[in-house]
Amino acid sequence: MAVWMVADGVTILAAAAAAAFYRLHAVSLAQADSFWTGAVFPRHPLSIPLALVCGFMLAVITSSRRMRLYEPLRLGSFFREQRLSAQACLSSGLLLTGALYLLHAPNVPRSIVLLTIALATMGLGVRRLVYRILLNRRLDRGIGTRNMLIVGTGPEAHALRHHLENLRYLGYTFKGFIELPGAIPGEGYNRAHSEDVVGTLETLFQQARKQFVDEIFLTARCDRETVQGALEKARTQGVDLRVVPDLYDGLAWNSPVEYIGQFPTIPLHCGKVPELGLVFKRTFDILVSLATLVVLAPVVAAIAVAVKLDSPGPVFYNSERIGKKGRVFRCTKFRTMVAGAERLKGDLLHMNERDGVLFKVSNDPRITRLGRFLRKYSLDELPQFWNVLMGEMSIVGPRPPLASEVKEYKLSHLRRLDVTPGITGLWQVQGRQDPSFASYVSLDVTYIDNWSVWLDFQIILRTIAVVFAGTGS
Repeated sequence: MAVWMVADGVTILAAAAAAAFYRLHAVSLAQADSFWTGAVFPRHPLSIPLALVCGFMLAVITSSRRMRLYEPLRLGSFFREQRLSAQACLSSGLLLTGALYLLHAPNVPRSIVLLTIALATMGLGVRRLVYRILLNRRLDRGIGTRNMLIVGTGPEAHALRHHLENLRYLGYTFKGFIELPGAIPGEGYNRAHSEDVVGTLETLFQQARKQFVDEIFLTARCDRETVQGALEKARTQGVDLRVVPDLYDGLAWNSPVEYIGQFPTIPLHCGKVPELGLVFKRTFDILVSLATLVVLAPVVAAIAVAVKLDSPGPVFYNSERIGKKGRVFRCTKFRTMVAGAERLKGDLLHMNERDGVLFKVSNDPRITRLGRFLRKYSLDELPQFWNVLMGEMSIVGPRPPLASEVKEYKLSHLRRLDVTPGITGLWQVQGRQDPSFASYVSLDVTYIDNWSVWLDFQIILRTIAVVFAGTGS
């Protein structure tokens, strides 16, 4: 919410500045000077214009908030959002013109006021349109989607599923139905859909953990104790919980009805997301990864040539890794081992120095001469900044595991996959030489539970020290 308020405020200030700039170039200097001089406070030439612009900005933000335009975009359609945004601007514009009349400010050109209102209305509409387009592209790639489970197997459950799946902009991915005690297969839902039932109420949150579920919808009537128990577990595990209005039975009598598409729901629990921090993190990732790829392009090219000359095989090593919420992506590194190294891994398992699912051999015979140097200074990971730029990875976060490793994870280990994986992380700078898989997971969970922008900066600074010390392997 705070991010969109700031974005709206910046858009409105930009509209006012553009209107003033146009006015200054469209009229004589004497007329333009009258706008900046004002009428009530001649000693403070910007008092009236700035006060009016700030008042207009606050009015738009307040109106937008009352119209619930700062709720997640998935809760409403694009046309409804555009209509309400224009309504907020125009109603605030009426307040602005009324303030001009009450202040008796004849020297403030009415044309610039109307132009500001018009530009702000168009600017907010365009900004929301551009964000919708970018959001839909991310959703098409599986980024930013919300996994959901539906409790119940009746007509309401299927109606909700089809509604959420048919509206792409909602960003939901259906993960299965949860069957209620006493439900008879074929009664209340089609047998053809019975394979979509993934569990019961007893295994609800186990399935939520396995499926990386963000939101649970209750579409069938449950007793108050069952819903209360589910609510407590949802709060503990950070899963959002919603019910349809007819079924909440007074559990949330003061909660507003939120429409997801055209489907009314009542939120019993919605986890708080550090929006500003995450926006800053993503912006930082984009800027740093782009700068790194551009500035170090000659170094990357030189390493690519060196890898090709050092040993036969491809320049890059591509492997399928498991990212946030179990999404598979292709992670790219410079090849540091001989071609076909994966086929030789079985012969080295007896030399493994790690426990659990980790694998590491100090003097791995598969590593090439150049590869050992690249690993020592972590230069083999430079291509991963492309993964960061694409949003598949972050600069800081848990390392992305292989699919073979995830298959051996226990339920609690899946917590590592709740966030975007990173090039470096707390384990890389604090427990890199610790062979314990439990320590590996513990450090990643500690990072997730205590994440902050400042923690990321600390890890980056310590990573730089590790790279220059050449303690990589």
